[in-house]
Amino acid sequence: MTWRRSAGLIALVSLLAGGCGSGNAERVGGRVLTTGSAGGAPPGARPSALRRPVVHPHRHPPDRRGQLTVQVTRVVPVRASPGGRVVARLLPRTSFHTVTIVPVVAERGDWLGVITAALSNGRIGWIAADTRLVAWRTPWTIVASLRRRQIVVRRDGRVVMRFPVAVGGPSTPTPTGRFAVTDKLLTNDPSSPYGCCILALSAHQPNTPQGWGGGDRIAIHATDFPETIGTAASLGCLRAPAEEARRLVRVIPVGTVVTIRA
Repeated sequence: MTWRRSAGLIALVSLLAGGCGSGNAERVGGRVLTTGSAGGAPPGARPSALRRPVVHPHRHPPDRRGQLTVQVTRVVPVRASPGGRVVARLLPRTSFHTVTIVPVVAERGDWLGVITAALSNGRIGWIAADTRLVAWRTPWTIVASLRRRQIVVRRDGRVVMRFPVAVGGPSTPTPTGRFAVTDKLLTNDPSSPYGCCILALSAHQPNTPQGWGGGDRIAIHATDFPETIGTAASLGCLRAPAEEARRLVRVIPVGTVVTIRA
């Protein structure tokens, strides 16, 4: 995956509080999705078939072979339920010009339940399984604990990073739930409020401060106030040490699931 620099930062301020071969395919919902043919699949991504549908989307069991993600290559309607009313649309690119990649957290027949910033926290949207979707599995997961004020990053279930973060303050708490990485951005300015780099999430801040005009998106990012790391000091974002934030942007694929726990 690639990420944007200063142009992306300008857009983010208004919103925030190598590839595989094309010869593989993955069967999802009774249809075959090409794997990696449109680029964007991170190193280590791999094809693997879902063996059974998920009965309950909020109890999706961890898959030892990695999290299924799909890249959107055309405008895709997002529905409230399989075959239900359209509640949003996914475009091939995000507002920061990143290719749109979403994790699949449920499957019902020919429908895929995905996490997207187009919906409110806690909701999943349903898209039709389609041969024009590009699918692969990623081994990465991120879990943030608000109580411990800590992030743990795993690859294939093994802890590879653990570091402290600042979390939302009492009046602007960081939302909990299951979200996804939507964009990776470099600021080119370590003194910016977002430090060197940003991992934008699908999460929204429902408790924006009065008079705040900066939007409601949540991110994991570096900070120009490193002394606040380990405290409850942000407007909802997770502030990380600069070195760890740089590594996140370097190795974490767009579409990675991020679980934020109380």
